[in-house]
Parts: sequence; structure tokens; C-alpha cells
Amino acid sequence: MGGFFGAISKRDCVLDIFFGVDYHSHLGTRRGGMAIYDAQSGFQRQIHNIENTPFRTKFESDLADFHGCSGIGCISDMDPQPLLVRSHLGLYAITTVGIINNAEELVNKYFSERGHQFMAMSSGKINETELVSSLINQADDLVSGIRHAQEVIDGSCTMLILTPDSILAARDKLGRLPVLIGQSEDGCCVSFESFAYHKLGYHDAYELGPREIVRITADGFETLSPAGEEMKICAFLWTYYGYPNSNYEGVNVEVMRYRNGEIMARDEVQRGSLPKVDYVAGVPDSGLPHAIGFANRSGKPFARPFVKYTPTWPRSFMPTNQAVRDQVAKMKQIPVPELIEGKKLLFVDDSIVRGTQLQGTVDFLYESGAEEVHMRSACPPIMYACKYLNFSRNNSSMDLLARRTVQELEGDEGQLHLDEYADASTERGQCLLKTICEKLGFDSLGYQSLDGLLEAIGIDRSKICTYCWTGKE
Repeated sequence: MGGFFGAISKRDCVLDIFFGVDYHSHLGTRRGGMAIYDAQSGFQRQIHNIENTPFRTKFESDLADFHGCSGIGCISDMDPQPLLVRSHLGLYAITTVGIINNAEELVNKYFSERGHQFMAMSSGKINETELVSSLINQADDLVSGIRHAQEVIDGSCTMLILTPDSILAARDKLGRLPVLIGQSEDGCCVSFESFAYHKLGYHDAYELGPREIVRITADGFETLSPAGEEMKICAFLWTYYGYPNSNYEGVNVEVMRYRNGEIMARDEVQRGSLPKVDYVAGVPDSGLPHAIGFANRSGKPFARPFVKYTPTWPRSFMPTNQAVRDQVAKMKQIPVPELIEGKKLLFVDDSIVRGTQLQGTVDFLYESGAEEVHMRSACPPIMYACKYLNFSRNNSSMDLLARRTVQELEGDEGQLHLDEYADASTERGQCLLKTICEKLGFDSLGYQSLDGLLEAIGIDRSKICTYCWTGKE
């Protein structure tokens, strides 16, 4: 994934940008960057690796050198950015969030002639933000260039562009990610997460529509290219990676998660399949509100049988070595024996992707003395690797627990019946649940239905991307 924040003001706003970007640290784990503009000094930029050190720690020492009344910054799970670009369109800084599935095709189509070059990484791949800027620079102006990039990119691309006199914000063409504008007496900001600017004294001013392009100055904002009609905003904003305080399309993340848990419990009670348990619990951290909603509706007491120790290893900062990652994940789980030993527990997790960490959690609970462990997923079985953002994005859909289990059960024939496997009311759906239970050691397993999830979000269903579950565009 990734996140972004920008501000433009009548005063120096470096601290606003610093704290605004820092508040997006839950969205990425690899790179952090800031680009600031000052009328006298021009552009200043810094990028740091944040894989094992928080954004704030890496950038605190840079603050004394930064000064200016406008700037943008990002947390990136992909390439180093923001980039500084000089072209016939002028000098500007750019940061992007999204995925370009057809990067190689775009390079071959538009930049195969002699004289074109890109800075390559050790893998041979190019920086996708650099590719976006090159596509923009094919046009006669920035707005036309952004539109061109939006049209030719397969995947998604949301971007911020910092020029000497403004910030241009462009939401990806199907609005898979949010772009929100805040405003104060001194200026304006633009952000992925709304709570980031609330804490900085800005109030909600505007939410961009799909493919919309807006110019932002200290005095206000104006639409340069109108929003499109079609939207496919990512459902995982609410179920997983959105921060609890945030609102997308007018729906608060925490409230949605409570409602989602309540709907799961409501439907399970109606089916008569709710097990007898001592406690309902959430898998920290984003599973907790789903579990609270489940507990409230089911009448089962909510508890926290284990907590995660994060002061030295926060979620966003993990070692690259898989063996060390597994050990760190194990060390972070601190049990509360009084709430585990001899208890029957029902856990709610935000999702079940590959199942590797969940396997460790279940083993840890039984080792800590649990009598039964029941698992519930706050979303349906993930059958397709995301090709629009960076959630559930793997080299192969077979890395996904549900999809891999279907292959083990029925081979290639099973791949023709994924809709049935995703539906717990069918024979194939029950077989999937039973097999995963046996594989991971649950006493029972349940997934939220797609209808239940969409009901919890509460906006027009046609405007929500459900590709990870249905494989449909």
C-alpha cells in the first residue's frame, strides 16, 4: 500500500507535512519521503528507508534544514519517492500510490526509441513513479498529462504533484483509494487519511471523486478535471488497513467494523451455528473492533486473551529475513493465562490471507492452555490476489490460503467452482471450512459473507471493489 500527505500555506508548514506523513505510517513499511518548496531556496527533498526505523525517527534530524510554505510527503511500500522531475512542464515533485500492472508494456510502447532511459533498480525494474512522470511529460500541460497517465495505466494510480505555486491532487480513475482535502485559516492540505489533518487543525473541506484532478493553493482549491461516474473503492479500507478514526465516502472505519462484527454474529445466531464459548476476542489490532461488534450482538463477553508487545517491534517495522520475522511475530504475542487456560475462545480476525501468521497464533493459544479455539474472518475467503493495490498481492493467487486449499481438494476442477467454495451454504463451501480447520487446528471456522460485508460498509454496492473475493472487475 502506501499513504500521502501534502500542505500549502501562508506560513511555513514543514511540521504539518512531517506529522501528516507520519500519521500514514500504518500504510507502508519500506520508504518515507518529503519534498518541500520555498520561494527563495527552491525544492528540498529527502527519502529514507523505514523498514526497521519509524518515519518520525528518520526525519527528525532533517526538520532543521527544511523550510517552506508547501510540500508533499509519502509512506511507500514500493519505490523511493517523492521524485523531483525537470521537463518542458517545469520542475515539480511527484508521489504516487497504486500499482502499474502494464509497466513493461508502457515502456515498450512509449519509450522504446533511442534517447529514452529510466533509472533501473537492481532487479532491473523501474521506479513506477518515474514512469508516471514520464507519461505525464508526454503532454503539453500537467492536467492533460495526468489524464493520459490515468487512461493508459492498467491498475491504479493516485498522485500528488508539487509545483512552485500549487499542489495538484489526482485520484485514480476508479477511485480505489481516497483523496481528501482539509482547510484551515492559513491554508489547505490533502491527505489519504482524514484524521491526519484533523489533529493538525484542518477541517474537512472536500473529497475528490474518481479520476478528479484538483489544484490546491493556500487560498483554496478548484477542480481542473471533473470526477468520473464509475467508482470502485477498495473494501479493505474499512475492514483492514484504514485507521479507526478515518472516514471514507462518509463512512467511519471503526463504526463499520463494529457493524460488521454485529452482522456476522446476527447471521450466525440465525443459523444456529454459534459455538458455546467463554470469550469473544479479536486478533490484534484491526480484528479487535470486529470482535467487539460480534461480542455485543452475540451476548458473549469480550476479552483480550493475548496482547501484542509493540514498543520495540511495531507492526510496520519488521525484519526482511523470514525466519527472524517468524520469531519476532512469536515474541510479540504475550498471553494473559487467566483468560486462556481451560477456556473456549472465539477469535475474529480482519481477514485470512496466507494463513501463516494465524497458524502461529493458534499454536500459541493451545500451547498457552486454551481448550477450544474458534476462528472467524471479518471478510469472505480471499480467492484472488489484488491487482489494483498492494493488499493480498502475491506472485500467485495460489499463495492465498483459500485458493491453495481449493487446489489441494479438487485440483484444476476446483478452480472452476470458486464461487461455490466461497459460499458456506454449499457443499463445497463446507468442505473448504472443514479442510482449513483441520489444517490450522481450529475447532470451527466462519467467514463473513460478501452480502454481510457490503451491508456493513453501507454505501452503494456497485461503487465497492470486491475483486479479491469474486475475481470480477
